[in-house]
Formats: sequence, structure tokens, C-alpha cells
Amino acid sequence: MLDYHVHTTQSADCNTPMRVSCEAAIRAGVAEIAFTDHIEHEPADMSFGFYRYDQYLDELEQARGEFGDRLVILAGAEVDFNRGIQDDVECFLAKHAFDFVIGSVHYGESGEIIFPEYFDNRSLDDVFLAYFEEVHAAVETGWFDSIGHIDLPKRYSPSAAGAYDSARYRDSLTMIFQSMVNRRVSFEINTSGLRQAPRTSMPSAQIVALYSSLGGELVTIGSDSHVPDTIGAGFERTYDMLELCGVHAVSRFRDRTREQIQISELRRRSRST
Repeated sequence: MLDYHVHTTQSADCNTPMRVSCEAAIRAGVAEIAFTDHIEHEPADMSFGFYRYDQYLDELEQARGEFGDRLVILAGAEVDFNRGIQDDVECFLAKHAFDFVIGSVHYGESGEIIFPEYFDNRSLDDVFLAYFEEVHAAVETGWFDSIGHIDLPKRYSPSAAGAYDSARYRDSLTMIFQSMVNRRVSFEINTSGLRQAPRTSMPSAQIVALYSSLGGELVTIGSDSHVPDTIGAGFERTYDMLELCGVHAVSRFRDRTREQIQISELRRRSRST
């Protein structure tokens, strides 16, 4: 398993030390882990100003020294993006080196995070169409190796807002995926939705199938773990889903350079260990 979305104490919403996650990853059979702490430039966010790059690298090197013979450990980041903070994001990425960078959209207009109250006085179209515009803008920057949890608002959509149907947003998703295919940008299958609301991966199989039909083949998988017990969770189910949708390989990274590894090979290696 290649778990490319795991948080540490460098994220304000995580209390799990890096070395504890490394131990958990090895127990779970994870072969590669990317520690992708929140990089936030939105002042309203709890992680704004929290991250310390030098401290992160020190902890990473300590973990590599202790676990590097059993686990590939990548320097990663989950960088929040919206067009209001675009200049800050560009400046940060120009000054800091990583093996792998996720671009994630968490905020809507006026710096309001997409939690249930964000849906008050907004229709699903108001939320999702604007959200997908920001995701598309993130892809178009070319700054990110993978785009995180593409349909994140469904996690927080209250039942009073109505049923979310990704088919309704096919045009927006098609525009995003065509840009991804043209720019060779991966997108993430975030398995956290399997173990909590909405009880499906982000994105779901319907969206992955659309991506595949447009010629897309580049994905990463991440548990979005904030606690050790969920590292690698839901990966076997995700492999099944990807193959059913016509995606047969997973992206892996070294120093922002991607290679593809077949899911069948990942399964073979898992069985052998």
C-alpha cells in the first residue's frame, strides 16, 4: 500500500507523532507513506501559521533513520488552495521543497470553510459549482502533484440541502478532468469517506468512471489519517473500485517525479509479505 495522505503533529488538527504513524504503517503493511501536513494560508483556519517546515524536516529525517529500512517515507504537504490566497500559495511552494504535494480546496467564498453551516441559504448548486471552479483553478496552476478529495462538500452536506448527485455536475467535472489529463496531474482517492460520512470514497466510483472514460489514468490513494489506526484503511476496497472503473495503476512519487505501479503488482507484493 502507498498511503499518500497522512497527518502529523505539524497539523493543528492532529496529535499523532510521525514515528507513531510509521510504526502503525509498518503493522498495516504500508510500503510507502507521505506525511502531508496542512499548509494553510487562509487566516480563518485553525492551522494558519501553525506549520514549521524546518521542524517537519527534522522529524522526517529522524523517522527515516529509524524506519527507513522498512518504510519509504516521503516529504509531503497538503496545501490548501483558493484563488483568494493563490499568491501566498505560489510563494510558499517556490521556497519549500517536497517529494509530493496535494492541492486541496477547503474554503468557499469569503474564506468560509465548507462545513454544514456553509450550506445555510445556499443550494447544492451554489456550493458545488463554486467549489469545482476552485478545483479547476488549482489544476490549472500546475503546482500540485495530486488534487485532494475532489467532491469534499458531500461530506458536510446536511440532509436538508437535498441529495448530492455527481451526475448533475458532469460538465464541471469533465472540465476538471480534461485539464488533469492535459497537464498530467493525478487526483486523489481519499478513503476517509469510507469510514465516516459520506460512507463512500472521495470521489466516488461514478466520478472515477467519468475520469477513466476521458482518458484519465493517474491517481493517488490516501487515508487522510489523523490517528494511527486508520493508516492504509480502505485500500483493498479502493483497488477493487479503481479496477472496475478502468483505472489499473497508482501513481508513486520521488522528488516530484511520478511513476506508475500496477494495482496487480501492489496486490502481489501485499500477498508476498
